[in-house]
Amino acid sequence: MLLEFAQWLARDVRLFNVFNYITLRAVLACLTALAISLILGPYVIRKLTAYKIGQSVRDDGPKTHLAKAGTPTMGGALILLSIGITTLLWGDLQNRYLWVVLLVTLGFGTIGWIDDYRKVVHRNPKGLSARAKLFWQSAIGLAAAGYLASLSHGTPALNELIVPFFKFVTYPLGPIGFIILTYFVIVGTSNAVNLTDGLDGLAIMPTVLVGAALGIFAYVAGHSGFSRYLGLPYIPGAGELTVFCGALAGAGLGFLWFNAYPAEVFMGDVGALALGAALGTIAVIVRQEIVLFIMGGVFVVETLSVMLQVLYFKASGGRRIFRMAPLHHHYELEGWKESQVVVRFWIITMMLVLFGLSTLKLR
Repeated sequence: MLLEFAQWLARDVRLFNVFNYITLRAVLACLTALAISLILGPYVIRKLTAYKIGQSVRDDGPKTHLAKAGTPTMGGALILLSIGITTLLWGDLQNRYLWVVLLVTLGFGTIGWIDDYRKVVHRNPKGLSARAKLFWQSAIGLAAAGYLASLSHGTPALNELIVPFFKFVTYPLGPIGFIILTYFVIVGTSNAVNLTDGLDGLAIMPTVLVGAALGIFAYVAGHSGFSRYLGLPYIPGAGELTVFCGALAGAGLGFLWFNAYPAEVFMGDVGALALGAALGTIAVIVRQEIVLFIMGGVFVVETLSVMLQVLYFKASGGRRIFRMAPLHHHYELEGWKESQVVVRFWIITMMLVLFGLSTLKLR
C-alpha cells in the first residue's frame, strides 16, 4: 500500500515537472485560447447582434464595403477574454514581465472599448477624441516604459538597442532613451495595427504571425544557453512571455474563424489597439524593436501610407498620392478583390516574419 502511494506521488511529481516546461505551456496556452475563442465566439456574436453593436462604414470608401454595415463589431473583446483567461491559467503569475504585457494589453483594450462603445452604442461617429485617446495611450505607454526602465538596473541588456544581423553592434540608450523608445514602440505599434484593421482578416493574421515569432525570440532571450549561442541578450524571465504569445496566437486564430471573409464579426479598436500594444511591449522586453519593425512591415507601410497621404494632401492643396488610405483601400480601388488584398498581405507578412526570424542566426 505504501509502495503504491509512493509510486503515485512520484508520477504526480514527474507530471508537475513536465508542466513546468515553457514550451509545453505555450502550446497548451495556444490550444486553450483557440478553444475558448471557438466555443464562445458564436455566443459573443449573438450578443453583439442582439445589442445592435454593428459596424458603421465610410461613405467615401469602396462601395463593396457598404454591405458590411451592421456587422457586429467589438469582437476584440473575445480575443482579450481568451488571452486573459489562458495567461492566468498557464502563465507564471509571479513573472513581472508577464504582468506588464497583460496589463498593457488590457489597458489599451479598455481605451479601444470606450472608443468603440461611443461610436456604436452612443452613435457618436468621433468616438473617443483623438486627443483623449492619445493621452490615455501615452499614460499607459509611459507607465509601462518607466516600470521596465526600473527593471533594467538588474538587467543591463534592457538599456541597449540591438541591431539585427550584427553580432556585437548595440547602442546604449540610457534610462531616458529607453523610456522614449519604449513609448513610441508601444503606442506606435498599437495605432499601426488599428490602421491596418480595415478588411476581413487583414490585421489578425499578421498579428498572429508576428506574435508567434516574438514568442520564439522571447524563449531564446529567457534561456541563458540559447541566448549565448545565438548572440542575443539574456533577459531572465522573458521566456515566460512565450506562454502569452501562444495565447495570443491561439486567440487570434480562433477569432479568424469568424473574421475570415465574409466576416461575421470585426475586432474593433478594443482588439486592434490592445494587440498592437502587446506586440510592441513584448518586442521591447526581448530587445527586438528593429526586428518588430521588419516583421510588422505591413503595419508600417499601412501607417506610412496614411501619414504620407495626409501630409501630401495638405501640402499640395488637395492632391493625393494614393487613391485612398490606408494602403489596402488603394489596392481595392485599383481593382483587387478584398480577399486578394488580404491574402497577398498575409503572404508578405509571412516572408517578412521568416526574414525577421533569420536574424536569430544570421549575425
